[in-house]
Amino acid sequence: MKTYIKLAVALFCMGSAVSCSNNLDEKVFSKVTEQNYNYTEKDFGPTVASVYSYFRFIAHERYWAAQEISSDEIVMPPNSSGWDDGGTYRMMHYHKWTSEQQHPLHMWNSFYQGVVLSNTVLSQIASGKLPAASDAEKKVGIAELRAVRAYFYWLICDNFGDAPLLTEPTVDLPGKATRKEIFDFVVSELKEAIPDLNEEQGGKMYGRINKWAAKCVLANVYLNAEVYVGESHWDDCIAQCDDIINSGKCALSPNYKDSFRATGTESSKEILFTIPYDKTLAGGQSIHMFSWHGELQKKFDLEATPWGSGSAMGITQFIDTYDPADTRLSDTWLMGDQYSYDGTTLLMCTYDKKGQPLSFQKEVMSGNYTNETDGYRMNKFEVLPRTPGSSDTDFPLMRYAEVLLMKAECLLRTGKPGAGALVTQVRQRNFKDNPEKAIVTDDQLKANTAYRYGFVENYKIVKDGNTDPVQFGRLYDELGWEFAWETHRRRDMIRFGTYTKKSWLSHEPQGDYRTVFPIPESVLTSNPNLTQNPNYTSK
Repeated sequence: MKTYIKLAVALFCMGSAVSCSNNLDEKVFSKVTEQNYNYTEKDFGPTVASVYSYFRFIAHERYWAAQEISSDEIVMPPNSSGWDDGGTYRMMHYHKWTSEQQHPLHMWNSFYQGVVLSNTVLSQIASGKLPAASDAEKKVGIAELRAVRAYFYWLICDNFGDAPLLTEPTVDLPGKATRKEIFDFVVSELKEAIPDLNEEQGGKMYGRINKWAAKCVLANVYLNAEVYVGESHWDDCIAQCDDIINSGKCALSPNYKDSFRATGTESSKEILFTIPYDKTLAGGQSIHMFSWHGELQKKFDLEATPWGSGSAMGITQFIDTYDPADTRLSDTWLMGDQYSYDGTTLLMCTYDKKGQPLSFQKEVMSGNYTNETDGYRMNKFEVLPRTPGSSDTDFPLMRYAEVLLMKAECLLRTGKPGAGALVTQVRQRNFKDNPEKAIVTDDQLKANTAYRYGFVENYKIVKDGNTDPVQFGRLYDELGWEFAWETHRRRDMIRFGTYTKKSWLSHEPQGDYRTVFPIPESVLTSNPNLTQNPNYTSK
């Protein structure tokens, strides 16, 4: 099924590339067009699967970067090999992005392309143009499309707040719906779709939204409801998590790294929803390229050379929060001396530290500039030998560990017992040599964060930013350790109140309005019915 999804994505992406030409004088090279193509029952499955093509947003200029490098976890500073790109990555770190920033634009386009395609396929089914083999297949297909569309609208609600709400194909220029209206739509759509969704975990549903993935999305929406609409839905979140837990369909993998392998994840009970990648058929998983130093080609026997000295790296203040006995540290971050693939040759620096050993240190100078050994690099996603610019490793967007930790957070926030036991369950696989360290209590999870916030100059904190404690900060830290690199950090920081209040590395607070991104300038220019989000100005 993983291959099936990748083929559907590859074929659809090829079609999308053709359709995006700037030349509007259409040349028809075939008598078969969208208007006269006669769909058959065999087209139903691939057409429904095509909506997943717009989840392919894990890149340094897309959704992944907007969630990670605007947070206190990862930074992408320029270095001696380049990586400034007009300051776009530094602006994300500083929280000084504008309406012309590439990251909001790419997110907006991906999310709404997913919405529009979902609307189109739903309309084709409703009109009878896209027939299903049976009423049962039709029912499940409609539910899946509605759930996928709700997922895209959750991302729109989370990243942009007020935004257009489209539920039918249209040529009219839309105005804005409120964040509350989008929130209500997502909740309603998921609640109506969930009963009809496939319950199979993995197998043919790998890379697609089944009942448990949809419930995880709904739990996330409830978890963040106070941010979105000022309403608490902690008990609603717990109910969705309990449904997943009690289903018996999902479970933690024996090892933390199991969810990030290049092969064998199709049968995972932990992965609830993932983006399938393939280095040939469905590329785009290139985290190794922008995080790794070029010399690491020799360490991992890669076909392609990573870009320069690498840019994406862990922020020292975040790395310092880890317990050294927690295996998630080494399972997530590439540290220390680096050797060739056969382990016999110490790799050497090639830029500002030319001739010195390539040894990644946790200290990061600043978000303005770093040398080639500053910062730990990505070690989370497996990259097989002979990998080119895109890897075969899929990107999990939701895991069962998230379900357990969401429930734990809601128990804490509602004053109910049991959070410590859930967190301990997640931690146990990471402290196999120190099982006693895996145990954490409810009271311990209420402690302040271990993150030492503050502004950094020359590797030292010069302005202390840790004066205001973070409520349930110990759980907040746990979320960071478990989900580093997985696009969770921005959303978690906003919910725990640190995203616009704290300083880290070269970042200082720029205002609470930065919890949402601006509507891209090109979108505003093309649609006079839209207005910019508050406090952002057009450039």
